[in-house]
Amino acid sequence: MIKNYIVFLAIVCAISIAEAWRTTRRKANGMPLPPGPRLLPFVGNALDIDTARPWLTYAKWGKQYGDIVYTRFLGQHFVVINSEHVARTVVDRRSAIYSDRPHIATNEYFGLSFNTALMPYGDTFRMHRKLYHQVLRIEASNSYQDLYLRKAHELVANLLDAPKDMQGHLNTLSASLVMAVTYGYETKPRDDPFVTSVQKVIRIITHVLTPEKAAIMMLFPFLNRLPSFIPGGKYKKQAPECRILVKEVMEKPFEYVKKQMAEGVARPSMVSDFLSQGDESHVRAHEQSMKEVAATAYIAGSETTSSTINMLLLALLLYPEVQTRARAEIDAVCGSDRIPTFHDRNSLPYIEAICREILRWEPVVPLSIPHATSCDDFYNGFFIPKGHRLLLIIFLKRIHRYRGNLSQPITFDPGRHLTADGELKDEPTYSHFSFGFGRRICPGRFFADNALWASVVSILSTVEIANAKDEDGKDIDVKPEFTSGLAMLVLSLLICISEDLTRNSHPKDFPCSIRSISLAREEQMRMMWKADLVDGQ
Repeated sequence: MIKNYIVFLAIVCAISIAEAWRTTRRKANGMPLPPGPRLLPFVGNALDIDTARPWLTYAKWGKQYGDIVYTRFLGQHFVVINSEHVARTVVDRRSAIYSDRPHIATNEYFGLSFNTALMPYGDTFRMHRKLYHQVLRIEASNSYQDLYLRKAHELVANLLDAPKDMQGHLNTLSASLVMAVTYGYETKPRDDPFVTSVQKVIRIITHVLTPEKAAIMMLFPFLNRLPSFIPGGKYKKQAPECRILVKEVMEKPFEYVKKQMAEGVARPSMVSDFLSQGDESHVRAHEQSMKEVAATAYIAGSETTSSTINMLLLALLLYPEVQTRARAEIDAVCGSDRIPTFHDRNSLPYIEAICREILRWEPVVPLSIPHATSCDDFYNGFFIPKGHRLLLIIFLKRIHRYRGNLSQPITFDPGRHLTADGELKDEPTYSHFSFGFGRRICPGRFFADNALWASVVSILSTVEIANAKDEDGKDIDVKPEFTSGLAMLVLSLLICISEDLTRNSHPKDFPCSIRSISLAREEQMRMMWKADLVDGQ
């Protein structure tokens, strides 16, 4: 039996090598493929990638070959886009062609194919997007403004009470905020059963479903049918557990909302809004889709929220002048002791500029999930063929840092988003290209925009982030270092597990001092947070 598998694998490898060699040709249908680095047989450019920071390789290729680059990894075809203009032109204006996703068998095997971000473009995907629009459109997202502020006030109180547990507080913020908006559920400070189930799923994803496994399964899907005791099949042992956990993540919080509604105590949320629709037949017909949408929203939003605020705290530490200017603006609008609210947002352009700069400076999702072409296309004289193995990759890191109109792109400078008169000059934060393009744009962008603003303005109005001191009372210098959500990134372009999860970038732990700079605001936040929490229960 084993010998037969080995022979079969050798045949498949030989066919793959022949196909890879054949596709090294640089033209198709009489038109050239986009330029790119020299391809080796079978492996393509896999050996050229910086395994720790692949975006640096793509940036290098962009400078050498232009804003649209063709590359290949183990027979999988990619177009790397390094320009916002090209991304807008191709993905936004031709979204009917560039909205599909590649198929990866490991996602189905582990029960993760329900995720909206992974679905092929079709009827189910369109239904998911319709549900997102109903419950997370800009008007619906704005209705949760008091909740965003309450959670931000809780974060401020936690940072001041236990500054050494900063990462834990950020995780609490993201989990509790997403669960509150999605299910109207108040998470427990520790060992919450709903949160624990999701964390277990995330742990399996990040430790078992690594990029190289996804690539191998994409090339050799028959391996999924091999028994788990075969070398390389050990990861399959966790698949049944993952499928059970995924079902819990979808079913249990949803049933919690139903029970709360039956008792007349349900809080406003995505799920309760859906279940409250007058057309019962519509609710019954699309209940499963709503479960999938809600679970996707939680899994996708939990880690990116904490990573973004973590990035903000690092930026404030490295650039203290940003804190000084922000506090001056807040005090000018709110006085020395009033807590800023969403009513003040239009009067605080520098705070808005900080939100946009934190998305640009060190994006927590440096690589987008691959798009797949649904038919042949041509762009600027280049041929982009149809096929799930020819994928469109939007490399956000290069777009953010190397746009021609940005001076000193490495510096954290919110002022770049303001005119000489101090007015905002960019589009709204929720239109920022870090949220994606075309029909795959992040459906939770309005939620993320509001949550980010509430956290930024609450922190800057009340807290100062400064260097920690060593034993001699001297400042401890911080050199920013970043880590990825997955250790192995050789083939990071090939895995599509969650809209934001798999390629999150966040700062490594850094020492800092956190102190209150407004006792009046601090006390108000503590009182309002606790009062709102009691009223909500």
